Amino acid sequence: MRNYFLLLAFMCFFSTLAIAQTSNQNTGWLFLMNNNKLTKKWGTHLDVQLRTGDQFSHLKNFMFRPGLTYFINDKSDFTLGYLLNKTYIPVPGLSDIQLTEHRIWQQYIYKHKLKSLNISHRFRLEQRFIDQQIGDDLFAQRIRYFARVLLPLVKGQPNFQKGAFVALQNELMFNVQHKDHVNGHFFDQNRAYVAGGFRFSKQLDLEAGYLNQAQKMRNGQSINHAIQLALYTRF
Repeated sequence: MRNYFLLLAFMCFFSTLAIAQTSNQNTGWLFLMNNNKLTKKWGTHLDVQLRTGDQFSHLKNFMFRPGLTYFINDKSDFTLGYLLNKTYIPVPGLSDIQLTEHRIWQQYIYKHKLKSLNISHRFRLEQRFIDQQIGDDLFAQRIRYFARVLLPLVKGQPNFQKGAFVALQNELMFNVQHKDHVNGHFFDQNRAYVAGGFRFSKQLDLEAGYLNQAQKMRNGQSINHAIQLALYTRF
């Protein structure tokens, strides 16, 4: 257990070691996720996200990500999906500029327990079709690794079904093809997150937390301080 916390701690502070802070933002993220098991082997995935601009000034991103999941066993699954990402850029006195990104993505998730900890690992590959305000659309590929630890705060539940919990997670992203179409760097970003939540049932979690997004830009770096509210449903 100690090794897992050391690994997550290293990943969470990776951004402070790897990139220098040059600019800051304060935003809000709303995250809604549903996983629906249709049969023993097949299910659906859907997450929807709304993200604000700096200082909660406007709606910056709308993200819609459906997928089809194949359950390999009780601990692992594979999902193939699509994402629509709308970005809104305000222009004073004019209509917002709207940019669209389409993605095809594949992911593998492995889950396991370590004493009372619920641990999940996610590996995701994305093919990104990026809309440009001027010129042709661009294509790039990105790989992401995500680790999440959920610690129940209640005792006496071998399989956590209800009660308060603490969640700690981190995600690393790397541009593996056409990095010049994104930010010109192999390293893309790091997202460290800590949250508290409540499991109302096996089907419903609600959590709120702080996310630190350290992102390498083409000219400089950006640190985004995001307050995230997340709702998880499972059927």
